[in-house]
Amino acid sequence: KEGVSIKAENQTLATITLQNYFRLYNKLAGMTGTATTEAAEFGNTYGLDVVPVPTHRPVKRQDHADLIYKTENSKIEAVVDDIEERRATGQPILVGTVSVENSEKIARALDQRGITHNVLNAKEHNREAEIVTQAGRLGAVTVATNMAGRGVDILLGGNPEGLARQDLFRDGMDPDDPANAEKLEARVAHHEPSCTAEGQQVKDVGGLYVLGTERHESRRIDNQLRGRSGRQGDPGESRFYLSLEDDLMRLFATGAMNWVMDRALPDDTPIEANMVTKAIERAQNTVEQKNAEVRKNVLKYDEVMNEQRKVIYARRSQILNGEDLREESLEYIESAVAQIVDQFCGEEDQSEWDLEAIHAETNSYWPTEITVDKMQQINDVITLEQDMVDDAVRHFEKRETELGASTMREVERQVLLRIIDQRWREHLYEMDYLREGIHLRGIGQKDPVAEWQREGFDMFSSMLESVYSDFVKYAMHAEVVIADGQRSGDGLTYSSSDSSPQLTPAAAPPKPVAPSQTSKQAQVVKTEEQKIGRNDPCHCGSGKKFKHCCGR
Repeated sequence: KEGVSIKAENQTLATITLQNYFRLYNKLAGMTGTATTEAAEFGNTYGLDVVPVPTHRPVKRQDHADLIYKTENSKIEAVVDDIEERRATGQPILVGTVSVENSEKIARALDQRGITHNVLNAKEHNREAEIVTQAGRLGAVTVATNMAGRGVDILLGGNPEGLARQDLFRDGMDPDDPANAEKLEARVAHHEPSCTAEGQQVKDVGGLYVLGTERHESRRIDNQLRGRSGRQGDPGESRFYLSLEDDLMRLFATGAMNWVMDRALPDDTPIEANMVTKAIERAQNTVEQKNAEVRKNVLKYDEVMNEQRKVIYARRSQILNGEDLREESLEYIESAVAQIVDQFCGEEDQSEWDLEAIHAETNSYWPTEITVDKMQQINDVITLEQDMVDDAVRHFEKRETELGASTMREVERQVLLRIIDQRWREHLYEMDYLREGIHLRGIGQKDPVAEWQREGFDMFSSMLESVYSDFVKYAMHAEVVIADGQRSGDGLTYSSSDSSPQLTPAAAPPKPVAPSQTSKQAQVVKTEEQKIGRNDPCHCGSGKKFKHCCGR
């Protein structure tokens, strides 16, 4: 009724977790300033050891204890008071926030006090280079989200190269243009003395002051923010301001909250206690462990898909690299015959065999020469299965003779590749469906991961069997029709003039053929209507399997 167009459901074509993606590389290494807090996870997931590298120069930064307030408003007031006091001495200040919303809240409070400042967040990313260049200058106040904690080097007194680039931009010149290289160097030389002198003034007033307005869920992000100050032996300071209304405190530091509330202090009176600081660290540890467990759980489930993915992608690579598939084709024939016999001749008693169904099913794969009467004369399953395999191989070799060996190899390659891709996409859809409810197995006292592994293996085995049977159907029911020009049809076409024919959908427009080439085209079509299998895509076009759609 809303006039929304009806579309098919989105389907996953490929999926992989970041952990298994990284493990595809033969060698793994990395460098970061905050890896030690996650050393255990690096070791468990990737088998990598974390080696701390000593700092180039001793760290002179002073990390002050956290200040805790009862309400967020009292915290913001205290933050602005601290900024105003330190700015009066000329000390540059970097204010760290956890979100764009909080950064704008701090910015509004600074505006109300008339304190000049810069805001560095996702909304102001265009001015990022300019803001970072100025963040270490005397009296500079920079309000930033955690994007300022990574890959940002704030130089005390300002960055002469950054200031020189801004000069060229203002003059309408591109600083990256080689023609302006000399002008850029001249402007850098012009700014270096003033930046050096200003940098010494900043050091005299205590260096860069990092002020965190809230603890992050991960200690790594807090450490990244602190690490902007006191770089290369420079002096610096850091402090975090917290309130009992912060998300981390409300959710995970209830013990510390109760301790503060029992003190009945005014809202604007801060609390500085080691017990509260340790409670906050425990809360961060709790969140980190929870997130690590989530990643570990996701990886457990993806391990099953990862092994299946390796099998499918390795097979596709072999096909794409032009591997001869004749031997595999014969194996697929044997597998398809075994499936038919198992389905209709499962009982040892011959009177229980459904020979009519066997004959009908076999004819859907290839035109069999074994009649029902001949089947009735066979006394055991093994002989019946072998006779059916021999019959299928004879028909396969006949097809090979008619098409030519090289053409038959190309047909096998193209058909198998398409069937694998189609069945793999369907398998991913079914595995997603299974994943949605597998956790409910825990209610029945079963391990969801073990159930996922068991059922995932069964579904993968079933998928491979359907690949074998589909391949035999398409390869054995193919027939070459010689005609002038291209014809539309349900099968695949190739140009008989090509030395290595490229199969394309028959309904696609034909490629122009040079006059010197033959105009005859060969087309592979199905000779008769195939029976729709329960695992085949439904003919109604819903994208679902026949058994889940019209075959119910």
